[in-house]
Amino acid sequence: MQKALFLDRDGVINSDEGHYYIYKTEDFKINEGIIPSLQKISEAGYILFIVTNQGGIAKGIYSESDVEILHKHLLSVLEKKNIYIKQIYFCPHHESIAKCDCRKPSPFFIKKAIADFNIDASKSYMIGDSPRDIQAAEAAGIKGIKIKSNENISIYCDQIVKGEI
Repeated sequence: MQKALFLDRDGVINSDEGHYYIYKTEDFKINEGIIPSLQKISEAGYILFIVTNQGGIAKGIYSESDVEILHKHLLSVLEKKNIYIKQIYFCPHHESIAKCDCRKPSPFFIKKAIADFNIDASKSYMIGDSPRDIQAAEAAGIKGIKIKSNENISIYCDQIVKGEI
């Protein structure tokens, strides 16, 4: 079985300062510490996943195509630094429009990754900046690490690698 690190996108991987919805590449700024942190985690044998709510799709603010273009951009930036995201899961729904099974705090996508990629939940983590990220992690049986929005995650990744969390 493999160990994994799940990450929320907006406010964890990229800055969400000044924008509630991030869907344009020109608004996409990677947070400080992400590149070295994910390199270290990858070198320690963790598989990387992104799990993100993208309710702006349901609200008609942007499209799934906008999200896919942004994710392609993100993957390109990370791959240039030898960081590979195994899968990006995004929920296009919003609870104000319709209920779904995949929007965090639902553990749906984390559980799907655990099953699809033979992940050892006891050795896996989720880093998020919202209580719903941590609720999803705990409901899926992995450890949740709550950070402040746009906080540098390097200290947490160091602790994960050292087995201190």
